[in-house]
Amino acid sequence: CYGDRLFNNLTNSHLGETMVYELLKLLHVVAIIIWVGGMFFAHFFVRPALGQLDAPVRFQFSQQVIGSFFKVVIFASLTTLITGYWMIGRVARASSEANIPFAMPLSWTIMATLGTIMVLIFFHIRFAIFKRFSAATFAQDWAAAAKNMQTVRTWVGINLLLGGITVVVALLGNI
Repeated sequence: CYGDRLFNNLTNSHLGETMVYELLKLLHVVAIIIWVGGMFFAHFFVRPALGQLDAPVRFQFSQQVIGSFFKVVIFASLTTLITGYWMIGRVARASSEANIPFAMPLSWTIMATLGTIMVLIFFHIRFAIFKRFSAATFAQDWAAAAKNMQTVRTWVGINLLLGGITVVVALLGNI
């Protein structure tokens, strides 16, 4: 990976610095797997199966499952963002300390931008749309619950697409 090579070259492979960078990268990747993998599973496997249930059961189950998943995604999304920017900062600092101008690779810029957009979309889903969905489910207003759940699905689909693009950029961005 370009970032690994650049960081190791700039720090002369100091073991402590390298281990911190590798730990950040591990946390970053695990958080992405949980977040994007969870969206994929929910969108392509859970959602179709729930369509066979009656509205009250479907929406109450969805509220519980998605609510639990979103608690994990809050942590995973913030972990992704913090570790990503931290790794960029570590490379920029190492460049500065080596008196080398830091020019962030285009792939990093794309990943950072898409990751930030994804977190903002998630927070909108969680704290606006899902809140309305939960209120409608609690009030047994199945029409409003269905409308809000469709909006959640749409935004999760967009985030899943952005996550997929981000993974492709991460893997192929330095070719």
